[in-house]
Amino acid sequence: MDDSPLIHARGLTKRFDGRTAVDAIDVDVARGEAFGFLGPNGAGKTSTMRMIGCVSPPTDGALRVLGMDPAADGPRIRARVGVVPQDNALDTYLTVRDNLHIYGRYFGVSRRAVRERAGKLLEFVQLTERADDRVDALSGGMRRRLVIARSLINEPEILLLDEPTTGLDPQARHLLWDRLFQLKQRGVTLVLTTHYMDEAEQLCDRLVVMNDGRIVAEGSPRALIERFSTREVLELRFGPGDHGATARGVEDLAQRVEVLPDRLLVYVDDGDRALVAVHDRGLAPVSCLVRRSTLEDVFLRLTGRTLID
Repeated sequence: MDDSPLIHARGLTKRFDGRTAVDAIDVDVARGEAFGFLGPNGAGKTSTMRMIGCVSPPTDGALRVLGMDPAADGPRIRARVGVVPQDNALDTYLTVRDNLHIYGRYFGVSRRAVRERAGKLLEFVQLTERADDRVDALSGGMRRRLVIARSLINEPEILLLDEPTTGLDPQARHLLWDRLFQLKQRGVTLVLTTHYMDEAEQLCDRLVVMNDGRIVAEGSPRALIERFSTREVLELRFGPGDHGATARGVEDLAQRVEVLPDRLLVYVDDGDRALVAVHDRGLAPVSCLVRRSTLEDVFLRLTGRTLID
């Protein structure tokens, strides 16, 4: 089997009216991989996905998808790619089944084949019993599952998912995670953006963190945590007062101390030992918590805590 990357980008750039949304990034996505783009709003994630999906031309750089050039082979690439956009964009006046049938016909799938695929996909996303209901009668989670089914009607080799579980309750999110994991086991290459750090840790073999249009870190979730954080984090909450002064009293215990309005984050390899040392110094936190470092710690360190409009 050809082991060349299904998605290959070098110096990929996108500008809008003089503003650089994606700034000369390099990306390779292997066949069968689950690859993630993480970053705050405005980081360039969706612009990158639109270029990969051949609906927005690059301003500069080289991009190959499935070994083809999007500028010359856009229709051929789109025929082999499934897309789950941020907005569902379903026809709410049609039934669940008809949404799949019509979408399948856009790809030139025969009526017989599209009926067979639609039945299997509705079973796959647990919507068989709602097949003849109009879409406007579905819950948000059901609509999102229908969009997943719709994106698979052309049996894609690559599935692009832009914020696939935003707004869903935990049960619906976990059901979608399960379905995406099954797709990966079948050999479908997944490329996703997400704001949920637990989702990225759960689904992604590898990911990049984007900020201000650039890639600031790349690796597996575990490798990024090991590189940019510590094994554990000690969270200390004190009463009203100057957390900065308290931080100076414990900073020698940690690799890094972050001062937040309501608590201190003490980055250490052994949180329990650090907590004993805090108490030995006569400090009495109102509450304390020792936890493992997460991808969210990495994300906030690399992109900051300030909101970006």
